[in-house]
Amino acid sequence: MDQLTAMRAFVRVVEVGTFTRAAQLLDLPKPTVTKLIQQLEGHLRAQLLNRTTRRVTVTMDGAAYYERALRVLGEIDELDQSMTSSQARPSGRLRIDVSASLATDIIMPALPQFLARYPEIQVDMGLSDRPADLVGENLDLAVRAGAIDDQSLIARRIGQMMLITCATPDYLARHGTPRHPRDLENGHLAVGYRRAGTSRILPFTFAGTNETVEIHGNYVISLNEGTGYLAAGLAGMGVMQVATFMAQAHIASGRLVPVLTDWCTAPKPLHIIYPPNRHLSNKVRVFVDWLAEIFAANDLLQRKPDLPSMENVAA
Repeated sequence: MDQLTAMRAFVRVVEVGTFTRAAQLLDLPKPTVTKLIQQLEGHLRAQLLNRTTRRVTVTMDGAAYYERALRVLGEIDELDQSMTSSQARPSGRLRIDVSASLATDIIMPALPQFLARYPEIQVDMGLSDRPADLVGENLDLAVRAGAIDDQSLIARRIGQMMLITCATPDYLARHGTPRHPRDLENGHLAVGYRRAGTSRILPFTFAGTNETVEIHGNYVISLNEGTGYLAAGLAGMGVMQVATFMAQAHIASGRLVPVLTDWCTAPKPLHIIYPPNRHLSNKVRVFVDWLAEIFAANDLLQRKPDLPSMENVAA
């Protein structure tokens, strides 16, 4: 029995909950994974997993072995990495998940520089705003804006994303220009943004000189993804709070008009999140460092966009 391979197979089965999915992620036949676990249990003379036709659960012995196996495998990976990192260039497939707006506007234009620096890395990028199942989807990392709800994940803050409130000139001509955030609750529509996988519509938050206001506006459409959210606003479906890097070009062209500019909107933090108990490979480290570098250098992520003269804004 190859005990290290058997330990890795056991750890992956525990993480994803099925032999079939573990075999896919390990790129091994399912019977091979099953045999490895059986050999490991025979070697340890202990049952590590309870198997039914529907699911796999961990026994008490299995849970204890899982925690120790994670540490041992992590130390082995770290030892291997320390011996090879000075000689080997980062290489291999890098599996990441990021929102479509950040990918298309910020990451993708700069990505050729990263790939030129590390030509042996191959990037597999998924685009979504939904909470990613990092372990189940075998992802190395994900980039997310806002608070991280899953406290089991490891998060590194790498910047922030400024927001601006705006609408189309046609919308403002039909509904008027709001002068106070409370105006958005009377006679106005808001483009709703809801967290992916939930029905919760996130409120607009404004901070003035002496008060903070949270607005739950009326809406005719809500979306759970940033590029669709922007498209709804550009179609005149309501007032929206959108990232400055997404709005800047449309404000400059006159397609969007900033409103309530005397009221601040809180920036959203940007995080890179990793699976728990997962050793960071060299390819992940260099990508994370590069991503933090380009986010810090991107001015549109850090400031409000240039505002047009209010003389040109229709009341």
